[in-house]
Amino acid sequence: MIIKSLEKLNIISNKIADQLTISDCICLIGEIGAGKTTFTRFLINYLQKKEGTKITDVLSPTFNLLYEYDLKNYKIMHYDLYRIREERELLNLGLLQENEKAIKIIEWSNMIQIPVSDKLEIHFEHTKNRNERKINFRGTGKWKNFK
Repeated sequence: MIIKSLEKLNIISNKIADQLTISDCICLIGEIGAGKTTFTRFLINYLQKKEGTKITDVLSPTFNLLYEYDLKNYKIMHYDLYRIREERELLNLGLLQENEKAIKIIEWSNMIQIPVSDKLEIHFEHTKNRNERKINFRGTGKWKNFK
C-alpha cells in the first residue's frame, strides 16, 4: 500500500486504533524517517481523544526506550528499540513479559522476537517520492488477515 499523505497515514492509524484491544502488540519496522513515530503519534492521540483523556505530545522514546501513556482503563507502552543490540538488554524493561492492561507499540521491533498472540507488524519503506511511503502489514492472531 502506498501512503501519499499524512492524512492517509492518520486514517490508517485510526482504523487500527479502533480494532486494538488490551494486550495487542503493534510492531513498527522501517528505516529512520519512514513514519513509525508519526504513525504512533496519530494512533495514541486518536485513542486519547476517543477516551476523553488529555492529548499529549508523543515523541520517539529513542533515548528513554519507553514512554507510557495512561488512558482510562489501560496503558499504552511505546518502546523504541533502536539502541538495543541484544535481547537480554530487554529483560530490565520487562518487554517480554505479558501485560494484560497495556497495548504495546514497539519501534524497531525487528531486533527481537516478541511472544504475543495478537501482533500486527507494520513495515514502512521510503519510496522514490520523498513524500510517499510504502506500508505492508503482517499479523498474527486476530491481526492475521488485516489489510
